[in-house]
Amino acid sequence: MKLNIVLFEPQIPQNTGNIARTCAVTGARLHLVGPMGFSIDDKKLKHAGLDYWHYLDITYYNSTNEFFEQNPQASCWFFTTKARRIYTEPAYPDNCYLVFGREDAGIKEEILLRHQETCVRLPMVEGARSLNLSNTVAIGVYETLRQWGFPQLQNFGQLHKYKWED
Repeated sequence: MKLNIVLFEPQIPQNTGNIARTCAVTGARLHLVGPMGFSIDDKKLKHAGLDYWHYLDITYYNSTNEFFEQNPQASCWFFTTKARRIYTEPAYPDNCYLVFGREDAGIKEEILLRHQETCVRLPMVEGARSLNLSNTVAIGVYETLRQWGFPQLQNFGQLHKYKWED
């Protein structure tokens, strides 16, 4: 099973680095859609992703239009505070795309309006604006992988190195 993470116009290199690290350790493919608020060789971006960059399967796009043109059949799920459905309600299909917007503005309204049936949100207390982007991505990734039974992650980890006491 394959999971795709899409960032529309990310602005904060540390968030993108953290998301890249999440993608690397879960085997998710990362799609970065410009324009971005930093260069891909930004020191802060690399530091946040640290030594995980060689594990990444990453694709770059110049615009949201280019992303949609190159992925016309993509099963996209748009994470937004404006959605009616909670992120745990849908059954995410194989090869789905979890889409996240800019840290300061989210996903453009015209995109959300075209895809209302696949918009999802995380529950939050009243008055809270939003959760940090890298945290939101991690929650979406692990919910999808949980639904799929954590394929390819079953034997992942170092637990066998430790002797657990009863």
